[in-house]
Amino acid sequence: MDDATTPPKISRKSLHAELVDRLQPLFIGGELVPGTKVPEKALCARFGVSRTPLREALKVLASDGLVRLEPNRGAWVTPVTVGEVEEVFPVLGALEALSGELACQSITDEEIEAVAALHEQMMQSYADRDLDAYFAVNQQIHSAILMAARNNTLTTSCQALSLRMQRARYLANMTEGRWFAAVQEHEMIMKHLAARDGKALAQTLRDHMMAKRNSVIQWLESQETDAEPA
Repeated sequence: MDDATTPPKISRKSLHAELVDRLQPLFIGGELVPGTKVPEKALCARFGVSRTPLREALKVLASDGLVRLEPNRGAWVTPVTVGEVEEVFPVLGALEALSGELACQSITDEEIEAVAALHEQMMQSYADRDLDAYFAVNQQIHSAILMAARNNTLTTSCQALSLRMQRARYLANMTEGRWFAAVQEHEMIMKHLAARDGKALAQTLRDHMMAKRNSVIQWLESQETDAEPA
């Protein structure tokens, strides 16, 4: 009998896409540590696949910026750097702002209600101090607003950058003060979305992203300080 904790083997149906989906959380959540080599043999055994589909999946993750492929040296987990955060977050903030402005033009009452329900879930996760659940629902809220913008080009661009910075936000965690501030920012996001105030929502989303940027950079710089010899 299989151990209940053993991950289920992946079926041949949609193998490539499912494998990418299974691997992403390992990089984003930090189980695969930045700067270390990807343990290909162990991952093949874990998910019951051969190295061919695994390496194809790693190519996708490399295009997402989560993996670095080196000839004759294998795949490596890319580190999160201050330079990358400073480069990506302003662009992501601009895209998020645009998504909010466009969403307010086309979002339905039913979609607003769905986002409001997600917001209530997120607030409960905050009350429970469940950071993992909070992050998961937070991501759903931002995705729902993006989908409501009804712009495929924007969706593709925003999702690619969001995936890269999602790992940075997860690794950096949040101080109690930043978590409280983030919740207040989300309250304003909901207020402007419900009012369909596109300009106010755009500015709030841009500010929200920049606050996240500052939090991540502060954490990265603290890591560098801790690593310096006494």
